[in-house]
Amino acid sequence: MEKTSTQAFRFLDSKTYRRKAHFEYFSGLAYPYVGLTVNVDITKLQDRIKADRLPFFLTVCYCVSRAANRVPEFRQRILDGKIAEFARCKISHTVALEDGTYCYCTLEDTMPFTEYIVYAASAQEEAKRQGSIAEAEEDIYDKFFISTLPWVSYTSLIQPVPIPADSNPRITWGKYFRQGEQTLLPVSVLCHHALVDGRHIGDFYRYLEEEMSWITGE
Repeated sequence: MEKTSTQAFRFLDSKTYRRKAHFEYFSGLAYPYVGLTVNVDITKLQDRIKADRLPFFLTVCYCVSRAANRVPEFRQRILDGKIAEFARCKISHTVALEDGTYCYCTLEDTMPFTEYIVYAASAQEEAKRQGSIAEAEEDIYDKFFISTLPWVSYTSLIQPVPIPADSNPRITWGKYFRQGEQTLLPVSVLCHHALVDGRHIGDFYRYLEEEMSWITGE
């Protein structure tokens, strides 16, 4: 398994890669992304968060990160025209600062949930002290880009993307809302279509529901 910085990955064999034609086609598009927004049922998760006074954002972060890591295609990146699949990805998420701007914080998800909450809260405080959005290019490949809009519930989201296109999945959620007996959270996903199809995004949402169920003890 090869490495860039401290990131372990392997290059997929282009001769046996089933989506080779799709990869070549979507790689040539000006806007090669695919994405959607789904209202995720967080009713029972929210009950657990309130009962145990858990931090909402970090709880959702844990579930999102672990769900995304369960989808191999979400861990794939385009490096020098080839497909690299990372063994495990971290999240790089936004943290609000007192001056109205934000910084980035990087988190892993390899520990149990209760340990993660303590570790993540400490990492966020350290990120606030540094207050930086600078990331070296070689250190971003094994990241999921995470952000939130806790002020509004929305039905669609347009994300800023670089030129040339990068291949890191972007996952964002908005303000949760009540609908009947349910509490729903709009969760958006944006992925590079050369690597990810709708089926893989569907897998992510299914795994996200499972991760949330494990948190609630179901």
